Amino acid sequence: MAANINFDTGYKCSISVQVTDKMVHQFGEMCGDMNPMHFDEEYAKTTRFGRRIAHGMIVGALFSRALNENMGEGGIYLSQSMKFLSPVYINDTVTIEMTVTAMRKEKGIATVETLAKNQNGDICVKGEAVVMIATNIQK
Repeated sequence: MAANINFDTGYKCSISVQVTDKMVHQFGEMCGDMNPMHFDEEYAKTTRFGRRIAHGMIVGALFSRALNENMGEGGIYLSQSMKFLSPVYINDTVTIEMTVTAMRKEKGIATVETLAKNQNGDICVKGEAVVMIATNIQK
């Protein structure tokens, strides 16, 4: 995990992750969402997507991962909004891009724009996170 950084307005970071079949299966087992859109290729072929898609909340988990890797240990998620714009397919490489858009320094609270783009640059998910940065957590 990354050390705490000077998280401030304008700070940007990104990570890229391939969303694999294994991730989809593990996520489905963990949360109990066994929708055939995620697991049954023949079923998925009959839908508007034409093939299996990953759970949208996998991207939410990747937002959390990117924040942790770039805020440092001990940061706390306070909220996350997400709007799903296009699907993430199995084996897509998703790039998570984050930009700190506001900072309440006296509280150690940051507002962060969150974007997930596929390997073609299409925005799959956009949203906003509010986080408490680690250096301001009281013991």
